[in-house]
Amino acid sequence: MTMKQSRRRFDKSEYFERQRKTRVAMESEGVDLLIVYDPANMCWLTGYDGWSFYVHQCVVISTDGLLFWYGRGIDAKGAELTTDLDLDDIVPYPDDYVMSTERHPMEFLATILKDKGLNKRRIGLEKDNYYFSARAAESLYSSLPDAIFSDQTGLVNWQRAVKSDTEITYMRRAGKVIEGVYERVMKVVKPGMRKNDLVAEIMHAGVQGHQGHYGDYTSFVPLIGAGDEAAACHMTWNDQQLNNNEGMFLELAGAYARYHCPCSRTLFLGSPPQQYLDIEKVISECIENAISMFKPGNTCAEISDNFTATLKKYGYEKNNRCGYPIGLSYPPDWGERTMSLRGTDQTILQENMTFHFMPAIWFDDWGFEMTESIRVGENGGECLSKVPRQLLVK
Repeated sequence: MTMKQSRRRFDKSEYFERQRKTRVAMESEGVDLLIVYDPANMCWLTGYDGWSFYVHQCVVISTDGLLFWYGRGIDAKGAELTTDLDLDDIVPYPDDYVMSTERHPMEFLATILKDKGLNKRRIGLEKDNYYFSARAAESLYSSLPDAIFSDQTGLVNWQRAVKSDTEITYMRRAGKVIEGVYERVMKVVKPGMRKNDLVAEIMHAGVQGHQGHYGDYTSFVPLIGAGDEAAACHMTWNDQQLNNNEGMFLELAGAYARYHCPCSRTLFLGSPPQQYLDIEKVISECIENAISMFKPGNTCAEISDNFTATLKKYGYEKNNRCGYPIGLSYPPDWGERTMSLRGTDQTILQENMTFHFMPAIWFDDWGFEMTESIRVGENGGECLSKVPRQLLVK
């Protein structure tokens, strides 16, 4: 009989500590029960991992020790394989609740909460979340009229801000994956290549992995803008050919065990004009300044203000944030949706927080991206990948 390979990525003790931190935060918010819908938060609390976030699912956690996974019946085996939960704490709902106009999975969850005597508790919801729908909320409100609901969007996200040593290891491995992606890009890219063929190479390299570390799927698809389209920051590919003497941005990431290391670069096919060389120097200086500032005690605003001041010194400006926290994530976003590197965010950095510092800048008909994923370190930031920090030219 063959031994089954474990899908569990952390020690049980680490999950217990995460659950403890979440319960402390719940108590401080006056919440007895939290219905956790964000799949990254579900995974962080229990280890649950599966492409099942297109249907309704959640983890229910209480301040008095209760915790269970709740999801579609055919996904219960995935919960058994990826978590340390007892079978009694893996609670499926029948399939006739899936994509139904007559009934909703939150109605079935409400009956479970009633059976457990939890229907009159103070219940927190992740309302501003990609996965939690208006109908889900309405179903809970109507099915649990005696409960007191509150919006606890971000409660679990904030507990994820400081990474454990194992999480940092996974992010460094993701950094190795993205190094391999860019190595492949520089090997194959050439004028006349179709964008979709380049993206196929990117995706293959990203999943194949690098230096013994496999690549997980990333929460963004590869973003690529060439020529005039480089002025639009969230473009995807088509079948147009890449032109000689043309610049393009590549906004990519490596992922390992659902942990991300984003890294954007600008690539120029041919001889880059002076405007690319000028902005390359400015953005390089911005990144060097920022790396030294990613240490405990500094604030998000201080990093943003330094970036803005450096741009202004050279006659440039940028009116959007220059970064955000990263780590464990699922589509459609690899950010953690808590802090922002902007002048109004006074959050104080702590060691082992991790950010995507993104001093990208876009003009009317071109753009330049050169970014780094950075760990907050005792004496300054650690870049989580070693992709050459320069304008890539071929």
